[in-house]
Amino acid sequence: MAMNFMRKKSLFTPFSLPVYFFSLTIMAGTVLLHHPISLAKGPISWIDALFTATSATCVTGLIVVDTGSFFSPFGQSVILVLIQLGGLGIMTYTSLVFYLWRKKITITDRIAVGQSLLHDPSFHLGKFLQQLIIAVLVIELLGAIVLYFLDPRFFSPFSAVFHSVSAFCNAGFSLFSQSLMPWRSSWTVNLVFIILIILGGLGFAVLVELKQAFSFTFYNSRKPRYKISWQSHVVLSTTAFLILFGWIAIFWAEFFGQQHNLSLSEYILSSLFQSVTCRTAGFNTLDIGHMTHVSMLIMILLMFVGGSPGSCAGGIKTTTFRGLLSLAVSNILGRKQCVIGKFALDEKSLNKVITLVIFAIVLIFTSTLLLLISEGGDLPHPEAKGQFLEILFEVVSAFGTVGLSTGLTPKLTFWGKCIIIFLMFVGRLGPIVFLTLLQSWQTKERFSWPESSLLIG
Repeated sequence: MAMNFMRKKSLFTPFSLPVYFFSLTIMAGTVLLHHPISLAKGPISWIDALFTATSATCVTGLIVVDTGSFFSPFGQSVILVLIQLGGLGIMTYTSLVFYLWRKKITITDRIAVGQSLLHDPSFHLGKFLQQLIIAVLVIELLGAIVLYFLDPRFFSPFSAVFHSVSAFCNAGFSLFSQSLMPWRSSWTVNLVFIILIILGGLGFAVLVELKQAFSFTFYNSRKPRYKISWQSHVVLSTTAFLILFGWIAIFWAEFFGQQHNLSLSEYILSSLFQSVTCRTAGFNTLDIGHMTHVSMLIMILLMFVGGSPGSCAGGIKTTTFRGLLSLAVSNILGRKQCVIGKFALDEKSLNKVITLVIFAIVLIFTSTLLLLISEGGDLPHPEAKGQFLEILFEVVSAFGTVGLSTGLTPKLTFWGKCIIIFLMFVGRLGPIVFLTLLQSWQTKERFSWPESSLLIG
């Protein structure tokens, strides 16, 4: 009896609940999208319905059928709801419902949600979640209103809401077959999407702090400035660096490559947009399949990093990238500690950085290998030129829940789609959730192994 209780306790931990709820949401979405009421053009296979539901719930944006023409208004509404649920996170919704019904929450659940959203186990969960929901809905509503007034012909009320939610949740789903390519010269439309994508990729905790800083500065102009936390400062500075780096690199690769016959202004705007969107959002104003190899490699690196912790984005996260970069710098300079700004990373966080990066690299390598086998492993190299880069791009895009593709997604085999589905699922929940879940099942060794040095390098 005690063994059964302990087994159930280990299977239903605060860290395992998001996995179960995401799975149930995807299953429900698959059934709804497979129903004829969701379809405008013929039937859809179960694997394609599962792929679409997973892509929407995991806010990825990879598609096997055209969203705007293949699905009916009901089907598009289902996708919209899945995007919203996935963007905010099933854990957040579950905690909010639990709080509203019970008016209290256990210490274990408070700590679990606190660590994933604010890195603060003592914060008031109910108040935070209420503010979160209101803030997200207000941002998405404002984005929809602006899009509607900028171009009411294409951004109808439903289309404006759909694209605003898709942008803020970093989903990349579009009702237009060419994504945002028709607006690549429109600074206003591009800036609306850029702002929504960045806000959705910063993380909920950072948004709360930015709101507090803005309110404090606006209403208390005579007092000292509000100082944001070290965590938020790292997120903001790293995000700005990645956007600027990607902007310059993609502009250099595309402008001098002259692949698209655009004006200088369009190259500048398109490069900025791709730098922002390829880290997590999945919209595109350039044809990805016609971009240079240099741009695609830069975009793979940006997709691998992704957004920030507690946000709608995937990837290894900006804080992990900053920690890894600081570790390399510290080793080069001979520092004993990994210094980022005014503080040094503690040993536990540094171990998570290293473990997460290794886990992500192994996952991407294994998935790429399996896709190379399933998508033409019997072809010799002369007949499969360019396929490796396309598959690697697809794999990193799925892992980072980005949604950009060179056009390979609809051509995937059954097993290829299964691999991408798994990658999107892992990428959205974050490898760190799975690692933590595995750690909760592990038993600590009560002994130590003898240590010895090993020649490295």
